[in-house]
Amino acid sequence: MKYKHRYLSFFVTGAILTLFTTPALAQKKSAIALDKSTVSTQTAANSTQQASVVTNSGLVKPITEIPRVNEIERPLRSARMLVQSPTPQTTPASRVVQVSFVKANPTNRGLELVLQTSKAATLQLQNRTQVNSNTFIVDIPNAQLRAPGNRPFVFRSQKPIAGITEITVTNFDANTIRVTVIGEATPPIVELFDSPKEGLVFSVASTASLAQQGQQPQTQQPGAQQPESQTQQTQPRANGDEPIELVVTGQQDGYNSSDASTATKTDTPLRDIPQSIQVIPATVIQDQGANRLNEIVRNVSGVATSNNSGNQTEGYTIRGFDANVYKNGFSDGGYAGFSFRDSANIERVEVLKGPASVLFGRLEPSGIINLVTKKPLAEPYYNLSFTAGSYSFYRPTLDFSGPVTADGKLGYRLNIAYENSGSFRDFVDQERFFIAPVLAWKIGDKTNLTFEGEYLHSEIPYDRGLASIGNRIPDVPISRYLSDPRNLSVKDQTRTYLTLNHDFNQNLSLRTAFRATTFASTNNPFALQGFRASEDGTLNLLSVSQSLFDQTYYLQNDLTAKFNTGSIKHTVLFGVEFGWESRRQKNDSRPNQSINIFNPVYEFSYGASRRSVDRAEDINSFGIYLQDQIDVFDNLKLLIGGRFDTYHSENENFLNSTTTKTDSDAFSPRVGIVYQPTKEISLFANYSRSFVPVSGSDKNDNAFVPERATGYEVGIKGDFLNNRLSSTLALYTVTKTNVVTADPSDPANFEIQTGEQRARGIEFDIAGEILPGWKVIGSYAYTDAEITKDNSYPVGNALGTTPQHSGSLWTTYTFQTGSLQGFGFGGGIFAASKTYGDLDNSYSLPGFIRTDAALFYKKDRLRASVNFKNLFSTRYFESASFGSAYPAAPFTVQGTISWEF
Repeated sequence: MKYKHRYLSFFVTGAILTLFTTPALAQKKSAIALDKSTVSTQTAANSTQQASVVTNSGLVKPITEIPRVNEIERPLRSARMLVQSPTPQTTPASRVVQVSFVKANPTNRGLELVLQTSKAATLQLQNRTQVNSNTFIVDIPNAQLRAPGNRPFVFRSQKPIAGITEITVTNFDANTIRVTVIGEATPPIVELFDSPKEGLVFSVASTASLAQQGQQPQTQQPGAQQPESQTQQTQPRANGDEPIELVVTGQQDGYNSSDASTATKTDTPLRDIPQSIQVIPATVIQDQGANRLNEIVRNVSGVATSNNSGNQTEGYTIRGFDANVYKNGFSDGGYAGFSFRDSANIERVEVLKGPASVLFGRLEPSGIINLVTKKPLAEPYYNLSFTAGSYSFYRPTLDFSGPVTADGKLGYRLNIAYENSGSFRDFVDQERFFIAPVLAWKIGDKTNLTFEGEYLHSEIPYDRGLASIGNRIPDVPISRYLSDPRNLSVKDQTRTYLTLNHDFNQNLSLRTAFRATTFASTNNPFALQGFRASEDGTLNLLSVSQSLFDQTYYLQNDLTAKFNTGSIKHTVLFGVEFGWESRRQKNDSRPNQSINIFNPVYEFSYGASRRSVDRAEDINSFGIYLQDQIDVFDNLKLLIGGRFDTYHSENENFLNSTTTKTDSDAFSPRVGIVYQPTKEISLFANYSRSFVPVSGSDKNDNAFVPERATGYEVGIKGDFLNNRLSSTLALYTVTKTNVVTADPSDPANFEIQTGEQRARGIEFDIAGEILPGWKVIGSYAYTDAEITKDNSYPVGNALGTTPQHSGSLWTTYTFQTGSLQGFGFGGGIFAASKTYGDLDNSYSLPGFIRTDAALFYKKDRLRASVNFKNLFSTRYFESASFGSAYPAAPFTVQGTISWEF
């Protein structure tokens, strides 16, 4: 690995430079006072409290000095005395304040609930407390709970002090934080302060402190005069003699997510989307020690790994059909799939199931795997991590973020990863380097511009795995390598994103996004590919050196408008997309080689090479789409949309000087409905279509039309335990038509489009937190994917690499209190039934049950973990293609230590 020391040196140098330069850029000092016009509350007439002083007129009197939070003298105020605010208005995403941490500090009167942010002055409050209720509720409509890494989280403390049943701080929706304090028998007594060093502070009094002072809870109506407090004002302080034990859960984000953007291109709560969609957040990725996309998507029902061409490419199926991988809403297909994607800058993975051409154009009817990357944070954040494991696996990573300028208008994010490892496969060592810088510029209050870049360099030998014999994979060691050990594949890949977001007003916004990519791959002359072996073990090897180059340019424009027609609410999305792709491929072939899979001898004699492939392809595409999300009632929502696409491609073969042109157009609709009989349950149904262009023509020279697919889906979504646990149950059927198959009149030379494939099944997904510290994510899928019409393959054959039964269950527990606080453990199983390696069902891969486990510890800024993968060394195969199958790794151990500062 000639690049090892160069990249490792670059990694260390970059880390040191960022450590020394970023804190200086990020320094800023500003006093914070609560906004006069946004907070309205009632206070005692003669209160002289030195904090944010609230008058009877409902205005906050500005102050010039704010003492430390633990030095503030404050009268107790009833939660009833927060006056109702005006009707809330939608807050543009660019103005949403990030609350990075929530903590509860015990005091001699109860506790202080602190929402940490440097922008407390911009926070708004809207009282939602109901009359004659023991629950205090306040909404902060321009804020979101976002931990370092831009991860949403939930704060929860059960029975923290006498008289208080529970305190929760959650993301109520995409723009609102909700603070809830539940009194045990009487209304809670809550007062509000702000601090430039801490953020927004709620002081909650215990009934014990009130009893000691002879005070009764106030139960006055909003707007009434509060009697003068009889309480002697003393400085709150921590009670060192009798500390209050706080049980806090979900301090980082949980295993479930409340919203996603893939399904509608708008930030829509999952329960309001009439389609099955699952989100794998960063916490699951971290807890499972996932470094590759296939380790992440295995948590989702109906998703399987397929056609990986060994260790060179990654491919997936959803509901039996090839999956479409996207990144930040742009297609990540083409030759980009010829390299394993890195997880260093992945914030979460959203999996949308079913035909999705309505917003994304030409797609297989499987759905979309959309990778959402990390974005700059408002507060400084630094994370260094190092992973080491079996087979000489080493992976240091760096994740730095924060403001660049003192006013915070320019922020950055930098992710770097270097990986060097051996393998359970003989002769297969790999090295890769990945860097992803991001800059976000707040041009004005309504305009943001984000630049994002990626570069990936990878070096790994070509390895197709084990070859099949007849209808089976022979019983040979999974470490056996069946190619020339000298071969090497080198890949370089770049991605560049430029995104402009502008809010014309609260109800009209524009998103313009540009994405450019390049991909280059070369194999040296020793690359050998084997497929099927004879009964005596002889495997013929194709000797092909390959050169690939790919570049793409895409531009998306989305205009979102919100308005009402009477009592009906509309969110309308209008968009256009332009795309251009160019690819070039050159192959040089040599005389075939051979090897015996039972007794390999790695001696090869290469002859002269000849150019066997020399082709270029150019693609131009255009799409225009319109979508309306309609809230008929609060519990009845409709989704209607359609997209029209045009597609033109030219494939030029330089060896025989021929050019093949393909022109297609298609209209793809989607209609969905959601009915919510209760706030926890959503019933949904949808109808959608998709298309994929097909090149070529029949024997009468009639150009092939696009493949079309039609999908129907019904299901139910549930949010339980105060939205801590979410689940989805879905039933579906998808039928793909116009599939190319042999022409019965001349099957050797011509094809026709009479083939048909169908997938139907049932899926269940669940994710969230069952009890404080106990998280779970699980799935099950029954997939009946088969050929229903064809002239080349038997009708009834299963679609390749699609198990009929598959599922997963992963759970972790973190100790919340006591001497073991911060320690956690977890484990899970991943299982699938038998699959077939091709459409002919000529060979099969056995079913499997794999077991994983994890131990971890987190205290303050330190996190250490150990992941045990394939605990019992189960022999199984991850993928199959062209008569070969790629085995999964046996038992491996990986340990990770990370430090945040």
